[in-house]
Amino acid sequence: MSQKSKSIYGGQAVIEGVMFAGSHVNVTAVRRKNDEIIFYEVPRTTKRWIQQLKKIPIVRGVVGIIDSSAKGSQHLNFSMENYAEDEAKEEAAKNPEAQPKPEKEQKSGFSLSMIVGVAVAGVLSFIFGKLIFTAAPAALEELLFSNVFESKVGHNLLEGLIKIILLLTYLYLMSLTPLIKRLFQYHGAEHKVISAYEAGEKLTISNVQKYSRLHYRCGSSFIIFTVIVGVIIYSLPIFTWDSIWERIYIRILLLPIVLGISYEVLRITNALRDIPVLRYLGYPGLWLQLLTTKEPKDDQVAVSIASFNRMRELDQQMSNIKA
Repeated sequence: MSQKSKSIYGGQAVIEGVMFAGSHVNVTAVRRKNDEIIFYEVPRTTKRWIQQLKKIPIVRGVVGIIDSSAKGSQHLNFSMENYAEDEAKEEAAKNPEAQPKPEKEQKSGFSLSMIVGVAVAGVLSFIFGKLIFTAAPAALEELLFSNVFESKVGHNLLEGLIKIILLLTYLYLMSLTPLIKRLFQYHGAEHKVISAYEAGEKLTISNVQKYSRLHYRCGSSFIIFTVIVGVIIYSLPIFTWDSIWERIYIRILLLPIVLGISYEVLRITNALRDIPVLRYLGYPGLWLQLLTTKEPKDDQVAVSIASFNRMRELDQQMSNIKA
């Protein structure tokens, strides 16, 4: 398989598992408490008009992010449901006198309305998070340092620094919780599997573990690029402000542009990663992944390999059907 075709696969860590996206299907593998690995398989049925939008530079970044948030939320919900069910069974085993819930209540299933609801919630959560993360640093800088600089560039640089500090603090504190630590370990396992596959290695636990938990195409890299790109765009002479509310309004208005350009920067850094000098352009994103990924255990790598192999198997079957 060519290097270009290898690069189409992307992944996402979920609670106690990993989701991989192929050309035709998204697959999540989750390890249950009894060590059974189960799969959640969803064919990719993107609307034609969305596919057309994904071909337009800058626009495709925003569309792709929203689309990934919606689909990722469905897979995360599947993972969390199984995690919660295992926790409930474990609690019931410790407290046998407790009244167990009926089987129908234990398994909620995946109705169409639930899937749509989870997808919408995922998109809204992403948008709300980005709005808060965009507005809060601007407001803090304006309130605390409004008289420090006369230059708007200085204020924008300080705003970017505050944003990075808030981001790193948030990620560090989150990584201290056992559940998020395991999530970050699966994130690292996902990266290792993709790197091993792109290198042409046979996907065994020992082979995969040799590779770095950091990867150029990671969404964590995208986050840091939004900060850098935002500082540059906000510093353009045409975007000035006279009040804190005008400043926040401008940032929110420019958010789709910042996201779209950041996505293009991520694509460029990935394309240049094999060029000795230019590969350093992607290093800020890799540094952030030191927080958003952790070294995985062998059993977590095994789940990631199972998810990736199942995705490739179904992708091949669906390709043969459409051929």
